[in-house]
Amino acid sequence: AAAGASALALTGDTPYLGRRRRDRDPALVPDEIFGVNLGDGFDRALAEQAADVTYDDIAWLAGTSGLPVVVKGVLRGDDARDCATAGAAGVWVSNHGGRQLDGAVATAVALPEVADAVGDRTEVYADGGIRTGTDVLRALALGARAVFVGRPVLWHLATGGEDAVADGLTTLSDALAHAMGLAGVTTVAAIDRSLYASGGT
Repeated sequence: AAAGASALALTGDTPYLGRRRRDRDPALVPDEIFGVNLGDGFDRALAEQAADVTYDDIAWLAGTSGLPVVVKGVLRGDDARDCATAGAAGVWVSNHGGRQLDGAVATAVALPEVADAVGDRTEVYADGGIRTGTDVLRALALGARAVFVGRPVLWHLATGGEDAVADGLTTLSDALAHAMGLAGVTTVAAIDRSLYASGGT
């Protein structure tokens, strides 16, 4: 908060990291590559989350920091309602790119249930496979207020630095505007589930 953060994200569904392939076969990504940008003394165990995190921690974090808390990793409507009741300012629909629990429900499938469950009580965000303007449009139509973009940002950063990231995000924003025009909507507020002929996913 002192550094200027405007919110906190609490990952609520990973009491410990999933068994990723790079962990099972260290030869794929050596440790010195994993932590190259994190400085000396990086402890991979610090990426682990306490296994005893509960809904009570939402209010504790908000009270301690004075910041809104967004809970990431919400894939069910009942969990979303419980997060909102516990004081979450937002719920973040994410299956962590399928890297935590193999076979977890896709975020696009979970998103409508979560959005319906919380209604206007809390904001809903989503990630997972967002690569194009139509991906963003679909997520907004299914109930997200905003989306997070992960891997494309990393790809741009790796290949062209900060300027490439800015260009990539501008391109994505332009692609969303183009997709909206083709879908017949002129404002983000006008995007809703009626864009889906079946009303579903």
